[in-house]
Amino acid sequence: MSSGVQSTASDALQQIQRIQTITIGWMILEAGGSLWAAWRAKSPALLAFGGDSAIELLSATVVLWRFRHNASDENTERRAARLAGVLLFILTVYVVVASAATLLGYSEPRSSLLGIIVLIAAAVIMPWLAQQKRRLSAVTGSAALRADAAESMLCAYLSLTALAGLAAHQLFGIAWADPAAALAVTPLIAWEARQAFVGKACC
Repeated sequence: MSSGVQSTASDALQQIQRIQTITIGWMILEAGGSLWAAWRAKSPALLAFGGDSAIELLSATVVLWRFRHNASDENTERRAARLAGVLLFILTVYVVVASAATLLGYSEPRSSLLGIIVLIAAAVIMPWLAQQKRRLSAVTGSAALRADAAESMLCAYLSLTALAGLAAHQLFGIAWADPAAALAVTPLIAWEARQAFVGKACC
């Protein structure tokens, strides 16, 4: 391997470790804030978003471990990618259950200023994190990083759907808007889970 290739690989590894560390730090704040707001407001939308944030935190930690453990170990990459895929499948089930509970009328969300602030911040931060991870997945060929990028983007989608649902409920009394929007993104979650499981990196 030439020195130029080694330098590029080393730079990519450092960038991945940096972006995953940023993700972990933000997800701790995001998950904690949204789950606390969900408990206070009894909001299924915020609960689903907080659960997604917790899964994204686990996924980011797994990917950081993968690249710190051994960046060239194919077995480590495969295990990390499959674990990320499993987390995405869990997220699919989680969103469906939370959305169904809301549609069936088991609970009705109330407004939450903290929740709205967290959702707006996530809608800004998560797309940037997803873009960086997809770029680095293409550079390194990492399916685990691709799956984590998908979870970051899905986190952004869920933040927007939760915001839309809370706004529709608050302004127009449309209680079913949020769970319906959340259900609409579940096929994408399942598709990305399958891609991670078969070990496909971003192209």
